Amino acid sequence: MMRLKILLPHRIFLDQEIDKLVAEGVNGFFCIKPKHIDFISALAPGLFMLENHDGSEEFFGLNEGILIKQGSEVFVSTQAAVRGPSLEKLKHSVIKEFRKSNEQEKRFRSIIAKLEADTLRRFVELGGKEND
Repeated sequence: MMRLKILLPHRIFLDQEIDKLVAEGVNGFFCIKPKHIDFISALAPGLFMLENHDGSEEFFGLNEGILIKQGSEVFVSTQAAVRGPSLEKLKHSVIKEFRKSNEQEKRFRSIIAKLEADTLRRFVELGGKEND
């Protein structure tokens, strides 16, 4: 038995006991079971699967991150995670989440561009006042 914690920047996404996990590292897929040696891996954006004590499986879409297994604890730190009871439902959840993220990213880029333009305009105005 292992305790898995998936950590997002603003909250704990998951904290539960599991029997097995399969994840995609930057060097390919790997599986971890309770007696696996301590392990660390950089995670590639992609699929993450865990198996519960009753044999049921849960699926997650993860952004890139880091996985650390130490003793009976496994920690995953990532920017974003989406949970789905099946691969098909996970696919729809991931698409929905990425659309939302893309829209937020566009808004943030627009805000940053406006702030940069305002900053440059103020520098130009300050430079003009020094010459007066």
